[in-house]
Amino acid sequence: MKIRIPYGLIAVVTPQIIAVDEKNYDRSATIAAIATPPGEGGVAIVRISGPKALAVANLVFSRPLGEEDSHRVRYGQILTEDAQVIDQVLAIPFCRGRSYTGEETVELHCHGGSLIARKVLERVLEGGAVGAKPGEFTYRAFMNGKLDLAQAEAVQAVIGAKSEKAMHAAREQLQGRLSDLVRQFQKELTEIAAILEAWVDFPEEGLEFATPQQLVGQLARLVREMEQLLATFEQGRILHEGFTVCLVGSPNVGKSSLMNALLERERAIVTAIPGTTRDTLEDYMSLGGFHLRLIDTAGIRQTEEEVEKEGIKRSHLVMEEADIVLLLKDATAPDEELSWVPPKHIVVWNKIDLVDTKVEGLAISAKHRIGLEELLKILEEKIRSIEGFDREEVSITHLRHKEALNVAVEAVLRGMQGLEEGISPEFLCFDLREALHALGRILGTDVTEDIITEIFSRFCLGK
Repeated sequence: MKIRIPYGLIAVVTPQIIAVDEKNYDRSATIAAIATPPGEGGVAIVRISGPKALAVANLVFSRPLGEEDSHRVRYGQILTEDAQVIDQVLAIPFCRGRSYTGEETVELHCHGGSLIARKVLERVLEGGAVGAKPGEFTYRAFMNGKLDLAQAEAVQAVIGAKSEKAMHAAREQLQGRLSDLVRQFQKELTEIAAILEAWVDFPEEGLEFATPQQLVGQLARLVREMEQLLATFEQGRILHEGFTVCLVGSPNVGKSSLMNALLERERAIVTAIPGTTRDTLEDYMSLGGFHLRLIDTAGIRQTEEEVEKEGIKRSHLVMEEADIVLLLKDATAPDEELSWVPPKHIVVWNKIDLVDTKVEGLAISAKHRIGLEELLKILEEKIRSIEGFDREEVSITHLRHKEALNVAVEAVLRGMQGLEEGISPEFLCFDLREALHALGRILGTDVTEDIITEIFSRFCLGK
């Protein structure tokens, strides 16, 4: 006898077109935007997408374009209504189904001045297109099945990647590695749920494609695999947002000098007066393929001065949230005792150019750039020592993914407990359906229009 997979389960794992309020995105409109960054450059691209993309292009372009020209470059001019030349451009049409959005699309490659690109866009809008909203091209790619929601989020992550590691992680997600893993979870849960449904629908048949103990074992393995994916969230978050490195210490130990030395420019004010830095100061740097958020803090000491006290309070808050703390100490005052010692810290002795004796430990002179190579080496080793950063594995980078996986794991655990306790299988199916719906939220097959709008609103215009 063939197992009948319930319709409700099929609907969960089959890609769906989600009805989105047209006040946010009107899919019947032909949209256009400048797809390259603002400013001057060699080339700017104006992208047109929608059911009338070719018709709009043919109104403004000096040569006719047809579906037979798909993926072919055509040279011509953008013309005003009275046939005046706006710019010489290259036009590339993409027929429906073979474009980024899945719709009829035309790209106009014009000269890269911001004024000329705006003029070309204005002419396209006069031809019948409407201005695209942030992320609307990728939204249409998602709605037309060219990307799932996890891949769509990866598009923005690739654009915004600030390090090689972040770019690699985003590219892996864009290529579908996370989506493939989630779909495998869905497939296995669906197969188990189908067996439970068969027990419900045909109790008199005595069907037993697997014993309850075997199903518990399969679910336990799935839970382990989902928990392994959940465990990657912290490293994924760090790759996405950057590694926070905080410089702390007593006043006048050289924190600002070290920040300037690491950034190789005068970012922080440096004076001989203790307490110059009253607030946190941050900037960014790259190290070993990682993106580092570097934070200089106010010197920590006992004080009654209100502004300085607030700065010290903020220093403690930054220390607690930082991934790594560089604790600077003055090599000319080695007997200094600190009433506070931050967690996750690396002790760095500064001002070794002012002492004659050898300093034990990591010693530098920020002012003269002595020992910086050793400091950067130790800092990179500390970053790489965090579990998982050197493994080539799928990772999750969004809180949305983490929350959905947590729901799925909890639902499967309830299903396992029910199987062990001999609960009727129709109740267990509810738990597995909840897990499937949660996983569907990662891929975008079970999300609300508010979530979709919020995700795509973070994108830049033209993407």
